[in-house]
Amino acid sequence: MASRSRSPAPCAACKLLRKRCSEACIFIPYFPPTEPEKFAAVHRVFGARNASKMLKVFPTEPSYADIPANFREDAVISMVYEANARLRDPVYGCVASIAAFQIQNSQLQRELTNALAENIALKSQLSEAQFLLAHLSTSHT
Repeated sequence: MASRSRSPAPCAACKLLRKRCSEACIFIPYFPPTEPEKFAAVHRVFGARNASKMLKVFPTEPSYADIPANFREDAVISMVYEANARLRDPVYGCVASIAAFQIQNSQLQRELTNALAENIALKSQLSEAQFLLAHLSTSHT
């Protein structure tokens, strides 16, 4: 009996789309079969066709979607993040997170400014105290 070579598990995209996964599948490196929720979110928000268009390079047809190979991993991470944010908040998506971070940044900037001002005031008080101590010690001798 001849041993049959077992084909690897399909990527999460092909599994969800119920397609045969080939070695040339654009999704294999980015959506492993162990993380199906990543592609499910991207598919729900962007659609499989748009996601594949963003990851492919069309040498004869340059467009805004041409992503160099060394940036595709980052593009997928961004797509997954944006898709999950859009599923959590259909109206604002990741803009809600950005606004929250901006508010937090402003609060931290104010706290830092106040802490620096307090530090300067304490240094001034310390300098005055040292001056008085030095003046007192020289006047008593």
